[in-house]
Amino acid sequence: MSVDEKLLLYVLRLGDNALVTSQRMIERVAGEPELEEELATANFALDYIGQARLFYSYAGELEGEGRTEDDFAYLRDAQEFRNVLLTEQPNGHFGDSIVRQVLFDSFYLLQLQALTTCKDEGLAAIAVRAEKEIRYHLRHARNWLIRLGDGSDESHERVQQSLDDLWRFSGELFAGDAIDAHMLDTYDGPDLERIAAAWGDLLAAILDEAKLAAPEDAFMASGGREGRHSEHLGFLIGEMQYLQRAHPGCTW
Repeated sequence: MSVDEKLLLYVLRLGDNALVTSQRMIERVAGEPELEEELATANFALDYIGQARLFYSYAGELEGEGRTEDDFAYLRDAQEFRNVLLTEQPNGHFGDSIVRQVLFDSFYLLQLQALTTCKDEGLAAIAVRAEKEIRYHLRHARNWLIRLGDGSDESHERVQQSLDDLWRFSGELFAGDAIDAHMLDTYDGPDLERIAAAWGDLLAAILDEAKLAAPEDAFMASGGREGRHSEHLGFLIGEMQYLQRAHPGCTW
């Protein structure tokens, strides 16, 4: 695998995480507990779509084969996506969605912060823009998690169960491979060991304020970044790609 191919795959992972997250958030619109929350969720989803477009466009430049952001989003099968398993988990109830976002966004924010100073100028420029958006996203999700965890007995019990159920997908965020090592060594990219420590401290503070407890000794699922996904991604991709698959090459 060449240096450029490793960078390309890393950028695609970022784009896939953003796109799949946006799709899950779009599904929540018109089903949130408050009208204001529906508007916020729609705007957050648009932020993630915008980030996915930037990552996919940059991936097309790196690849140099003429593929566009639409090609990466709509013309790949589920096993070709490289998003982490956490992002594709179904919304469930409101607490499930909030826990998923806190777990992912707290990692994603730290990852983007590290990328803002990496040696690849194209990736660093995207990270600078995305980091500002995700910082606000995390603050919003954190406030909801605290509100639910430190709320009624029912809200506390349900969101604690959400945390227990989704915790097993958090380990993959820090399971580095040769591509991550290459990004660190060649481009001064994210150090996953340092990010894992910072993530632990950040999350511990959030959970403490929310009166929630992180599970101990949980099994950690992985495989998403290698294309081994849960059954949920296939349904998400099928719905997202329906129009392009049914009417190839269609334009508005």
